[in-house]
Amino acid sequence: MQTAQPEKVRAYLLDLQDRICHTLETEDGKATFLEESWERAEGGGGRSRVMTEGAVFEKAGINFSDVQGSHLPASATATRPQLAGARFRAMGVSLVVHPHNPHVPTTHMNVRFFYAEPKDADPIWWFGGGFDLTPYYGQRADAIHWHQTARAACQPFGEELYPKFKQICDEYFYLPHRDEPRGIGGIFFDDYAEGGFEKAFAFMQSVGDHFVSAYQPIVARRKSAPHSEHERQ
Repeated sequence: MQTAQPEKVRAYLLDLQDRICHTLETEDGKATFLEESWERAEGGGGRSRVMTEGAVFEKAGINFSDVQGSHLPASATATRPQLAGARFRAMGVSLVVHPHNPHVPTTHMNVRFFYAEPKDADPIWWFGGGFDLTPYYGQRADAIHWHQTARAACQPFGEELYPKFKQICDEYFYLPHRDEPRGIGGIFFDDYAEGGFEKAFAFMQSVGDHFVSAYQPIVARRKSAPHSEHERQ
């Protein structure tokens, strides 16, 4: 298996956070992201960015974290007992965006990388992430665009990935107490290491890079749509 390169992943994630923040600030035209950097006592840290009361976005959070530890907690090794006591490093970008206009959907996205060093074995690593969309007033054109873009993110890596990861997303965000999905879904993947580090990393980058092209056109199309306070409530 190819040697994983955590620093390469970190550089990409920091750049991804910058690019998404720039896109949302440009689309909003009023508010900017405020940043708070933080450190973790055991190792690592991150930078949290929040935009509030913009012209388009009521609140948006785009966070980067890169945390390290000397051993994984028991809850994290329940399905991977071979990692008990292993040093670890986990990093990612995660975001949630809430618009003012109810005709602009809420969205969630994250991409992440996990790296562990068992005491008497080679390092273990994998990628995860995805993005999903929650419209309040559904639009067929938006749903088609969203899923076409999600498919485009997956297609270079295998025709089977989009339907597989779409189904996982649909199941993950299903609300049993309402007997309905949360929004229109998207793609969701985890424990992904197919083809070695470079190929798996390229897939994670494709998912991260396609988020803006999936969401920004919908925001631009719907942000000026007339709406009432009743619709907002």
